[in-house]
Amino acid sequence: MEMRDSYYLTLSYCPGIGPVTFDLLCNHFGSVEEILKAPLQELSRVIGSNLARQLVSFRSSFDSEKVLQSLAKQQVTVLTREHSSYPPQLAQLSDAPICLYVKGAISNFDWTSELFIGVVGTRKPTEYGTQITRLLSRELAQAGTIIVSGLALGVDALAHQEAVQAGKKTIAFMGCGVNVIYPSANTHLYHRILETGGLIISEFPPDALTLKGHFVARNRLISGLSQGVLITEGLLQSGALITARYALAQGKDVFAPPAPITSDFSGAPNLLLKEGAILVTEVNDILREYGKDKSRTTSSQDISSLTHEERTLYQLLKQESFTSDDLARSLNISVSELLPLLSSMELSGLIQRNEIGKYQIGVA
Repeated sequence: MEMRDSYYLTLSYCPGIGPVTFDLLCNHFGSVEEILKAPLQELSRVIGSNLARQLVSFRSSFDSEKVLQSLAKQQVTVLTREHSSYPPQLAQLSDAPICLYVKGAISNFDWTSELFIGVVGTRKPTEYGTQITRLLSRELAQAGTIIVSGLALGVDALAHQEAVQAGKKTIAFMGCGVNVIYPSANTHLYHRILETGGLIISEFPPDALTLKGHFVARNRLISGLSQGVLITEGLLQSGALITARYALAQGKDVFAPPAPITSDFSGAPNLLLKEGAILVTEVNDILREYGKDKSRTTSSQDISSLTHEERTLYQLLKQESFTSDDLARSLNISVSELLPLLSSMELSGLIQRNEIGKYQIGVA
């Protein structure tokens, strides 16, 4: 790492110095080097006496070389704004991160030619939200799209899971340091993302703990890297809606599926659709915006080869998910007669069971 990079690192680690304050200092002093040489009195005129004293104290004790050695041992890469691998999409933000801390192989990604789509939503998705998040995320990943999200519970985790289950790379932006796995329930997913060639990224130093404001800051990076953002479910006051607002302010596309008006969790996508978001009823509604239309994964030949009972069952599941008991009643047959049909269609990938044991159309 060059000396200038160590200056960036120092300012990134310094408490109270965020992107906006960093830019204020750079505009006044002309370079990161001059910021770290500036006398207290001059710094005070720019950022106030309290923060100036904090910066002077911090820069005198911060050992950038020792920190870099520690980060290297932890396999954390530091990207300053001047680094060749710093994503240009994020460099263009008005509040671009001072540094990005990255776990994973950055060389696996081409920031300028690949399609990045953010997928975000509620931490408590409904059965409907779970199904459409899985379906659209899986098909986006299969089409070569890079899923970008925040590793939160719910929609974020579902989107990342579909990518890694398809053997595809995905990117998770953290609201804490990259060495802090939050929430802990996603520990396995965190490691699977790295194992499948993905990245864990944060603008916060690696051991930084979670703070409420960090998640809002993280949201702007999800939308900032992505060409478009898909909001599958969320309340009107949700963080997903904040991400959508960032996307719109950044000139990015916003996508939303139609959602049941009886559900509070449909508030965010339905509001966005009213405001002009792109309606999504299939993955091609997203891919078409970027010239990447994809053939449907279930062909008409697959359906035409089914028996009458299987076709009837398939059409039922296209409407909503059912338990085996519900399906048996709808088809007016016994559960013992139904199970062979379900097993055959499940093996073929046409249907699958979701997290609560109901059958639904397969998303693979």
